[in-house]
Amino acid sequence: MQTSYYSPARILLPVRPWFIGFSLLVTLLLNFLPASPWPGLPDWLALVLVFWSVREPRRVGMGLAFLCGVAMDVADASLLGQHALAYVLVAYGGSSLSRRILWFPLGQQALQVFPLLMLVPLVQVAVRIMAGADFPGFTYFFGPFLSTLLWPVLTFLLLLPQHQPVDRDANRPL
Repeated sequence: MQTSYYSPARILLPVRPWFIGFSLLVTLLLNFLPASPWPGLPDWLALVLVFWSVREPRRVGMGLAFLCGVAMDVADASLLGQHALAYVLVAYGGSSLSRRILWFPLGQQALQVFPLLMLVPLVQVAVRIMAGADFPGFTYFFGPFLSTLLWPVLTFLLLLPQHQPVDRDANRPL
């Protein structure tokens, strides 16, 4: 039986912990870039946190999400804890729903992940409003829509190092 390169039936190699850390560091640095001219950019760190909490819930959990959130709070000079709370909730949701989300093909996975990604700006706006800030406008909520569209591309890129070679040995059963 020949499986295609994108087939969910392919057996993947185990993910390396350094690759998870590297991907989170790269997306943290992407979030550090000034994005005020483009209000609809996705929260890259939230997207990768959701991905790894769905794919590797034992390695990426609420503790790592909290540390990433505090780093974003400090770097963004925002209310301390708003990113941390949002990222912890997203990591919890991703790890809780990981078996369900992985059951679907990529397009439907993106639809399953959309509420988790929408939770990040909702929590952040709620915390800001409770602290007395003004409503930032509805353009603040465009990022999760773009993140949902990027889910299949991100999945392909982050799973690329785990793929085994396509050519198989006829004498080897797996």
